[in-house]
Order: sequence, then C-alpha cells, then structure tokens
Amino acid sequence: MKAMILAAGRGKRMMPLTETMPKPMLQVAGIPLLQYHIERCKKAGVTDIVINLAWQGDKIQTYFGDGSAFGVSIIYSQEPEQGLETAGGIVHALPLLANASNSFIVLNGDIFTDYDLHAMTQLELMAGEAHLVLVENPLHHPEGDFRLANQPFNESKYTFSGIARYHVDFFKNVEPGFVPLGPILRAQFTQGSISTELYLGCWEDVGTPERLAKINEEIGQ
Repeated sequence: MKAMILAAGRGKRMMPLTETMPKPMLQVAGIPLLQYHIERCKKAGVTDIVINLAWQGDKIQTYFGDGSAFGVSIIYSQEPEQGLETAGGIVHALPLLANASNSFIVLNGDIFTDYDLHAMTQLELMAGEAHLVLVENPLHHPEGDFRLANQPFNESKYTFSGIARYHVDFFKNVEPGFVPLGPILRAQFTQGSISTELYLGCWEDVGTPERLAKINEEIGQ
C-alpha cells in the first residue's frame, strides 16, 4: 500500500504565513502538519509515500529527505510552481503510486486530524472505485459536499475531509494537466463508483491563519 500526501498548493489564504513556507510545513504544537500525516501513515503500516511539490517544495524535501529519519520511504513528485490542482497532481504522480493492489491512499497536506489510516488499508476497491472520508460540516463550509452513499433516505450532505483511497482506474479518463478534483468526484458519485464513511473524530481544515491559531490554542500551545 502506498500513500500520496498533497503538498503542492500555493496556500494563498494563509498569507503571510506561506509567503516563504509551504502550507503543509506550518506547525501545530511545534510539529509540521506534514509530519503528522507521515507518522500516521507509518503507524498504519503505510511506509511508501509520495509527496507532490510545487511552491517552496524544496523546503519540504530538505526537511524530510528520503523519509528514512521518519521510518518511511518518500518519493517526490515535482510539479510546476503553480501546481497542477488536486486531480492533476494525482495523475502526474500515478507512475510513482503503482502497487500490487492498484489502489492508494491520498491525504490533503493542509488538514489536522487523528483519523486512523488502518481503516483505509483494509478496504477492497474494485476497478474504478474510490472511498471518501466525510466529516461534519465546519462553520466555513456549512453546505457540505456529499451525502452518505447507500443511504438514500439521508439527504444530509457532509464535507469531504481530504482523506480518500482510490483505485488507479478512477483516474483513467483524466488527461494530464491542471485538473481540479471536485468535479470528477461529483460526477463519479452520481454514477455509484464512490463509497463513503462519516468520521466524527478530530478534523480541522487549516485554511486560514485564524484556524491555525485556533487549533494551536485548543491544544494548549
């Protein structure tokens, strides 16, 4: 099993904190967000990790190196400075994500969560399928993204957490380039190729300096 951590975003909403630092390197309790993800991957037995880089990506590569100091193996997927958006970044990295199960885990680098990735490693996906972790809607995104699959009488929509597992064929019709993920997920959801789960534990979208400060304050920093 391999995992990809998305770390190529420009982080414009986090300015000025991201003026010289990639957003996933911002710290919670003195530890970069990206390091929490790497440690959770390792704990779940996922030690082959791909990280995509764009804005200030050299600082990520310098800090984590080949991953050996953290007990994992890291390969970097280099993108143009402006990045390739989420789906474009995943498609660009697909050659690095090949594995026996033909599926892989993806984590947004700018979230803070205690989600246990062991659950993701136990899934069985058919060709072209994906599994998304949803969370309760935060105040800044009250409308949500997706309802729970296979619950036709529950019309509530929940927010996509940025944690997912994809079969490689999920992206087989996506052309390389600058491609957002949202429209692809919405289209595939209506076709029934996406399963979902609702996670009620700790999850925060570290999208603004205020949210980052709030998280650090809540955990006593």
